[in-house]
Amino acid sequence: MIHPTAIVHPSANIARGVDIGPYCLVGECVSIGKGTVLQAHVVINGWTSLGEDCVIYPFATIGAASQDRKYAGERAYTKIGSRTVLREYVSVQRATGEDQVTAVGDDCLLLAYVHIAHNCVLGNHVTMSNLAQLAGHVEVADYVTIGGQAGVHQFTRIGRYAMVGGASKITKDVPPFFLIEGNPAEPYGLNSVGLRRAGFSVEERNEIKKFYKILYNPKLNVSQAVEEMKAEASSEPGRELVAFLEAPSQRGILK
Repeated sequence: MIHPTAIVHPSANIARGVDIGPYCLVGECVSIGKGTVLQAHVVINGWTSLGEDCVIYPFATIGAASQDRKYAGERAYTKIGSRTVLREYVSVQRATGEDQVTAVGDDCLLLAYVHIAHNCVLGNHVTMSNLAQLAGHVEVADYVTIGGQAGVHQFTRIGRYAMVGGASKITKDVPPFFLIEGNPAEPYGLNSVGLRRAGFSVEERNEIKKFYKILYNPKLNVSQAVEEMKAEASSEPGRELVAFLEAPSQRGILK
């Protein structure tokens, strides 16, 4: 179904079962997977691909040129996974840099007015509440929840199953499994509800809680805390937390 008021470039790749509503605009290099719905007034352009069974609400924009001053019109991509929902006025912008990518994974839910800037990479099952904003080059792992009006500084990493409270200002990397909130942001323990719902065992949660206390021990710096954790890690989540802390970082760890 393509509404007669929609404008779809003849070179766009539109799969079977796609529903393109009134006044939508679909550009030349766009690919849309089967079952995806563009409700109305949706603009998709640039080198952009959408997966299957997505729902895009009115006035969302996907694949618009990066707002980065360095962007000079080079071919850069925007990719949206399958079964992802973009609510009203969400903006996901193409990357800066030849053949670079801005990517949103599968089964994500981006509520109204969310902004995903150039070169961001979101994993699967990410939830972002209204007006949450990501600056460029932010990495968000699977199952992260970001509260409304939160702002994330460029080049920041947010680990798996982390939860960022509403109206928070995030300028440092957020370790996986933790609850972060405030301006300036501070750690407030584990994302306990999320970990229980996800089926983390009591033993895994206890180890994460122990490592949280080690990391935020005021007598230890991050390197010292990591060495202590490495000596005691016995679960996959524990080792994942250690790996996150040891990985290269441009912003440093929220401490």
